[in-house]
Amino acid sequence: MIVDDEQDVQLLFQQKFRRESRQNQVTLYFAFSGEEALEQLQNNFTKCLSLILTDINMPGMNGLELLKIIKEKFPNLKVFIITAYDDNTNYQKAKNLGADDYITKPIEFNKLKEKILSL
Repeated sequence: MIVDDEQDVQLLFQQKFRRESRQNQVTLYFAFSGEEALEQLQNNFTKCLSLILTDINMPGMNGLELLKIIKEKFPNLKVFIITAYDDNTNYQKAKNLGADDYITKPIEFNKLKEKILSL
């Protein structure tokens, strides 16, 4: 699941993972806020998820708050944090909250695909 308040992220990920989606290697789900992501997770959606990619900066619940809740309620779910700002403070917070990876924008999709397909 990709969690980002910017709607154009959905099209970007669908384009970058077109081949993998067609070959049933990945299925992409989207939530446009931390609150929407939690709602989907609480509706037994975790059974078909292995990874959440969440942006840090979102209105309402930010990605670090979402990470904290996910790791408390769904500890086996992997969470990658995505940020436009490569700052050590957020990196340390994310790691301390249990982030499985920390990715800076612009996203290197080939590296991300390798990480996802190796899960």
